[in-house]
Amino acid sequence: MKFDEDGNVTTFEKKKMELYHELSLQARDLRFQHLTSITARNNNIIIRMEALKAVVTPNSLLVLDFRGLGLERWLVLELAPQLNGDHGALATHSLPFEFRALEAILQHRVNTLQARLNEVHPVILDILESLVDPKLLSADRSKLHILLQNSKNLSELETDIKVFKDSLLKILDEEEMIEELCVTKWTDPRVFEESSLGIDHAEEMELLLENYFMQAEELGNTTRELKGLIDDSESVIFINLDSHRNVMMRLNLQLTMGTFSLSLFGLMGVAFGMNLESTFEEDPKVFWLVTGFMFLGSGLIWRRLLSFLGRHLEPTIPPQIPTVWKRNQINSKGGEVKSGLR
Repeated sequence: MKFDEDGNVTTFEKKKMELYHELSLQARDLRFQHLTSITARNNNIIIRMEALKAVVTPNSLLVLDFRGLGLERWLVLELAPQLNGDHGALATHSLPFEFRALEAILQHRVNTLQARLNEVHPVILDILESLVDPKLLSADRSKLHILLQNSKNLSELETDIKVFKDSLLKILDEEEMIEELCVTKWTDPRVFEESSLGIDHAEEMELLLENYFMQAEELGNTTRELKGLIDDSESVIFINLDSHRNVMMRLNLQLTMGTFSLSLFGLMGVAFGMNLESTFEEDPKVFWLVTGFMFLGSGLIWRRLLSFLGRHLEPTIPPQIPTVWKRNQINSKGGEVKSGLR
């Protein structure tokens, strides 16, 4: 699909060799070896942002192999108006075409990353808030499974953001690469003269890249904070579960001591149940006397053991679990960000 500077959109199919000759490029230039890259070749800007592959010329934008990637809606409804200066880009309309084309593609990439963050952000916060509840005696495995999946998605998102930032930082560190991206400056003498005397196109290009680098940096910071919150909540969950486990172990120990006390004084009943002849069998009050002595002795022994337990095993106080405060929800649209262009 081809977009020109006048806002016209055309769809075409060409063989690779024809496209190479038309753009004066080599075959290796359009192999798109990296998932995220921005390079300049022979007054053309070759861009790849994951599935999006594009070539920016001084007066047109070529989007390659876009079918089946879910890009049609964006190409028709958003990209075309933005290139034509009808999508809030009036301030950049006076700049050469490659500025609008590069800005539209970078904006689309940032919007895609932010949309992915919007999907996992509220889900992770809701799950963490429910898992750190100190009243829970066990963790819900279904919620843990959902948290694991979203944590993996968050790690993948963090990697994609880092790759995007690195691709921009690589250009910002090289002044020559920034100059090469101003393709109209080297093909139109009038634009070159304007850049030399008035508007510095290289500076404008640097501001454009820095703007989207800062937006990616903010997304990366939010992602890292969310991962840190997951790690902190994991520690809180383990402490909470350990606290409940200690309570159950203490209760089990108390019951064991009670059973031991009853068994110890129950030996008296065993002795009387051996059918041994003595004078006690003839007195009807002895049964209640021996039974009462057994229960009284068992109770005293149990209390003694509990006192010993209290001196050596102080009861653990459940940790104070901080409430997971929900941060302000990220803008669901994720696309209304200001351009760094003048």
